[in-house]
Amino acid sequence: MKLLEKYFYNLNIALESVFANRFRSILTALGIIFGVAAVIAMLAIGNGARQEILEQMKMVGVNNIIIRPIYAEDGRPEEEEGRFSPGLSLQDVESIQRIVPTVQRLSPEVQISAYAMANGIRRPVRVAGVSPSYFDVFSLGLSRGKMFSEEQIEKGAPVAVIGNNIRAIFFGNSDPVGQQIKAGNNWLTVIGVVEDRMVSEDAAANLGVSEFNNVIYTPVQTMLLRFRDRSAVNIEDIQISRRGGRGRGGGVVIASSNNNGNGEAVEYENYHQLDRVVVQVAESGQLSVSADLIRRMLYRRHNNVEDFEVIIPELLLEQEQRTREIFNVVLGAIAGISLIVGGIGIMNIMLASVMERTKEIGVRLAIGAKKTDVVFQFLSESTFISVAGGIIGIFLGIGLSRGIMHFTDILTIVSLTSIVISFGVAATVGIVFGYMPAKKAAAKDPVTSLRYE
Repeated sequence: MKLLEKYFYNLNIALESVFANRFRSILTALGIIFGVAAVIAMLAIGNGARQEILEQMKMVGVNNIIIRPIYAEDGRPEEEEGRFSPGLSLQDVESIQRIVPTVQRLSPEVQISAYAMANGIRRPVRVAGVSPSYFDVFSLGLSRGKMFSEEQIEKGAPVAVIGNNIRAIFFGNSDPVGQQIKAGNNWLTVIGVVEDRMVSEDAAANLGVSEFNNVIYTPVQTMLLRFRDRSAVNIEDIQISRRGGRGRGGGVVIASSNNNGNGEAVEYENYHQLDRVVVQVAESGQLSVSADLIRRMLYRRHNNVEDFEVIIPELLLEQEQRTREIFNVVLGAIAGISLIVGGIGIMNIMLASVMERTKEIGVRLAIGAKKTDVVFQFLSESTFISVAGGIIGIFLGIGLSRGIMHFTDILTIVSLTSIVISFGVAATVGIVFGYMPAKKAAAKDPVTSLRYE
């Protein structure tokens, strides 16, 4: 009991000393405060980046390979040499399904922009022709209604599954299932609504992910039969061909800012039947091999014309995650250095305090205090300053993390682990860097200390 009382007595002396020199104590704690705040903020940014990567992984699906067409230039050398590509088509999808053994699911996709109308509301929307595999590949469920049936797919029935935003815009709070929506020139019966799923613009641009909420989905056969099939030849194509143009399959001619060397604009033509094909393989280890096999197979099917690209989003995400991890380690190291600098500041101030309080130390030792009491006193001072700075730094770090998320739109997630680690490091710094001054204070000779002026 007496031992406990002695420790509380020494602790009280240490606290009195800290509060007696408030301004100096606050300046001493600044290094710890900013160090802890920086560590928490940096770890929060790292956790946010990791969460974004995981969300993007869910968006692009698991073990996916994306095949996208490349729009060729008019008069390209390949065609002049007699090589002609039919473009990305459903026949390619069937060949991939038949030849590539690792394929688990295949999802062809055709997209167009059109005006939609329902209940007196007219808005521009995106219409996508997809297969039911599309929703499995991207782990999309339905909040209400049902998926396309086999009969609807085979007959190209005018049915649609709509995104959640489409439901809110055109149908409000009413149940859209069973109602009709006009997309372009076609009336479609709504049979289902996709569950709410948000996608960032970066993910949509870099990883080929659709903004699921703002799309009207219809069977790909319905799209090719009722909306647009670029592989089909129509009267307009024949007329363009007679005039010496290239108008294959109702292809959309897209103007480009490039020129052909004579100052004339070069135009691009989308002659591909499909806008994208998503291939899902059984295991991650099969991604690279499968992608290479698909690339070589399509190259032969397209008569050695490379008018497509094969992308593995998971590998892109892994590379991005690795880059962010390295970046976060660097930021964490920089933040950790500030804690070390704060600890050095504590040691310097405590050493100066020992010099200033030489006579006080001599008096304590002369009236019977042991060296362990002096060590405990000065060690308590440095630890208290460090712990107090750590607590303030925690609140500052949480506020800084929220400020970063609010003003920069960078996702930050403050975890309990980061708080515990930063606080533990702050307390350890106080003990480690406070030990040397405490030991130096205890080593002073009482007689010499009492003579010190």
